[in-house]
Amino acid sequence: MKHTSKLIIGSTSNLLDGKKVTLCITGSVAAVESVHIARLLMRHGAEVYCVMSHAGTEIIHPHLMEWATGNPVVTRLTGQIEHITLAGKHDEHVDLVLIAPSTANTIGKVANGIDDTTVTTTVSSAIGAGIPVMIVPAMHKSMYDHPAVLENIDRLKKMGVDFISPRIEEAKAKISDVETIVDAVIGRLGPKDLENKHFVLTAGPTRGWFDDVRFITNPSTGKMGIALAKEIIHRGGEVTLILGPSCVDPPSDAKTIRVETTDEMLDAVTEEIDKDSTVFISSAAVLDYIPSEVEEGKRPSGEEFEIKLKPTPKIINEVRGKYKDLFIVGFKVESGVTDKELEARARVKIDSDICNLVVANDAKREGVAFGTDTNQVIVVGPKGYSMKMDLASKREIARGIIDIILEKLAQ
Repeated sequence: MKHTSKLIIGSTSNLLDGKKVTLCITGSVAAVESVHIARLLMRHGAEVYCVMSHAGTEIIHPHLMEWATGNPVVTRLTGQIEHITLAGKHDEHVDLVLIAPSTANTIGKVANGIDDTTVTTTVSSAIGAGIPVMIVPAMHKSMYDHPAVLENIDRLKKMGVDFISPRIEEAKAKISDVETIVDAVIGRLGPKDLENKHFVLTAGPTRGWFDDVRFITNPSTGKMGIALAKEIIHRGGEVTLILGPSCVDPPSDAKTIRVETTDEMLDAVTEEIDKDSTVFISSAAVLDYIPSEVEEGKRPSGEEFEIKLKPTPKIINEVRGKYKDLFIVGFKVESGVTDKELEARARVKIDSDICNLVVANDAKREGVAFGTDTNQVIVVGPKGYSMKMDLASKREIARGIIDIILEKLAQ
């Protein structure tokens, strides 16, 4: 009978569907985060197997990880040769070995081929078998800064081991946040088909000020655009992200330019796009209208007043005017329309030769568009092309959009 803990597999996305991950836990207090790491990997579709060092079992109990993953936990090596079963040279091995958290002691042992714990032996087998290995350090900063530790990290990187950098807080090299770790795993196990491609991408809202302290805007958070940026980076592409006011952190590997107004976004796009740009994705929710005048100071409250609005320039139109051959992807949001009408309104930018693709959604539908972690879109292209993507995580939608872009670029 299937362990009930496995019922969450794929509940968030299928980005890790069919992937098997060995999660190795060592004797850092950050092991308390390992349950959350395992569960989020599973929610994205992965099957997770746990290996714990003796020191790790003194931080959290193996029964907890057995519950979290739905699989038996390896705490010692037996005649079952668990390290080879999981990470040996055979067809049934796992797709990735993740040490989260990793102590300085474990990093040093792995770097020097010392196999005296379940974790170090499993990782050594994985390295020898050519299985991807990722390490998430967690320790006091004084230990992380030790020359020997830094040398061991550099040595492992040269072997092809990936490191997920810690957060430096309170004089500690704390384990990276769970979402960052899992996102890195998704990227490591995904395709690398965007190398040598440069994307310029806009995301988030813009603001239109009507006095020194007030403005009009929209509910965009930039989540969809940031999901696209992450997908591009993890597939080997280069991203310039032009981001309006947003509380969502952009990927650290993206060149991020913060802007506020529509004019600032247009200026940044014009500055960043050049003849070497591969694709321009206009996913930002740019204001169509802004106040025609900005008052000095703060208008007194409690009295009625009128604001005259003026239209803003269309960024994608400006870009198309300068770059006739650039592949442009536009976004269009509507409210309360049928799929047929949504597609028809999106197709206007296709028929006018402004966009190569348009991604359209309906903000009135539950779980779609502004502020949500999910989305449902219709992607429209030339010659009657239309692809509907059902409700899914924005990261999953991002992968589908990039797949379509690649397909169209190849034609």
